[in-house]
Amino acid sequence: MRIKNYFKDIKLCSCLTALIGSAVLSFGMYNIHSIADITEGGTLGLTLLLENWFGISPSVTSILLNTACFILGIKTLGKNFLIYSVVSTAGFSVSYRICELFPRIYPEIADFPLLAAILGAIFVGIGVGLCVRIGGAPSGDDALAMSIEKITKLKIQWVYLISDLTVLLLSLTYIPIKQILYSFITVVISGQIIGIISKKSGS
Repeated sequence: MRIKNYFKDIKLCSCLTALIGSAVLSFGMYNIHSIADITEGGTLGLTLLLENWFGISPSVTSILLNTACFILGIKTLGKNFLIYSVVSTAGFSVSYRICELFPRIYPEIADFPLLAAILGAIFVGIGVGLCVRIGGAPSGDDALAMSIEKITKLKIQWVYLISDLTVLLLSLTYIPIKQILYSFITVVISGQIIGIISKKSGS
């Protein structure tokens, strides 16, 4: 009975939405981000920054940072957030593994960094936006953004923009500006798309 009550507010259509969003996200990450050398903000960018500054391996900092973000999300957003986030993260992992079974659709996109930045942002924005819309987070970045939005009432697209740009600006201490410019474009566009898609009607 307790387990049944724990899942009573979970909707199948929301789980399916999370899985679709995770699939869109993994498709973009595999076919664009992984070959276009697009640097990320958020926790991923922060792990690389800490490695460069202090020599701490991302294998350690990524676990610590993502765990802290999800714990904050659970405390701030509740059990439904936990369940939908499990669906989102599992969906991303499975979808990405399926993508790896096939060759990349257009590897030459790496030669067109501006196009890669824009298309990558669209996939990330739509994928994450769908997961966030139903209350789940496919990564620690998203859990943190959702928690900050809940606490501060600041719109989530601006939370993403502030956190990502902060990390990217700090990353200029070891990454050339030409290399990081396209990442700025990506995080700005993706954050706005997430904000638009994740906003429920009437909210």
